[in-house]
Amino acid sequence: MTHIEDGFDFLGQHVRKYNGKLIIKPSKKNVKAFLEKVRKVVKEHQGTTAGNLILLLNPLIRGWARYHQHVVSKKIFQDVDSAIFEMLWQWARKRHNNKPRRWIKDKYFHDHEGRHWVFTGMVIGRGGVLETVRLFRAAQTPIKRHVKIQGTANPFDPKWEVYFEKRLGVKMESTLRGKRQLLALWKKQKGLCPRCHQRITKLTGWHNHHKIWRSQGGGDQLENRVLLHPTCHQQLHSQGETEVEPCPLEGI
Repeated sequence: MTHIEDGFDFLGQHVRKYNGKLIIKPSKKNVKAFLEKVRKVVKEHQGTTAGNLILLLNPLIRGWARYHQHVVSKKIFQDVDSAIFEMLWQWARKRHNNKPRRWIKDKYFHDHEGRHWVFTGMVIGRGGVLETVRLFRAAQTPIKRHVKIQGTANPFDPKWEVYFEKRLGVKMESTLRGKRQLLALWKKQKGLCPRCHQRITKLTGWHNHHKIWRSQGGGDQLENRVLLHPTCHQQLHSQGETEVEPCPLEGI
């Protein structure tokens, strides 16, 4: 048994209380294991092209970073990026040990969108056309803090319906599956809000509404959900309506 103020590792993350505040961050053991995995890939592909190496590394880096994006990870992400840069610099120098550093930098490490020393390569894309690929940095992953459910929130109480719908919307936007569901709903509605028949865009925003409220027994399946403008959603609930049907899709 370990006291929380002494800290402990759990599922790749270190949990510890500092001055009464709970801090969770990637554990040292997890970071070390991840970097060893990256180092192994780089070492085993000394003879491959930069582009193909990037295709191997990007899923690893992106997946690891997303796993830790809900905890205190910003500084660790930057440290991991620096360590990977050093691995790739040594990889490039080993491939061209008779070339000057400037030549190696110009060949593999380019400037892109305000960033310098971006590891870059080429791969054959669709139709046999060469495409540029760049190394994904862990620090590119936005830190998204997990928001605790309010202690008094009750999913079976109608007055908390909008609260839980907003939480579901945020959760959907943070996962690939959720984004696909949002896109499916948007396409099903032909991009229109069924309440006001106006376009739903990134500028207008949207809320995820349950046609049959969850507090009334409705489920989270797509058939029971519809996208509404935030204002339309608020109006619907303020007027006490419990259900909304999508507008007719034909002839609009």
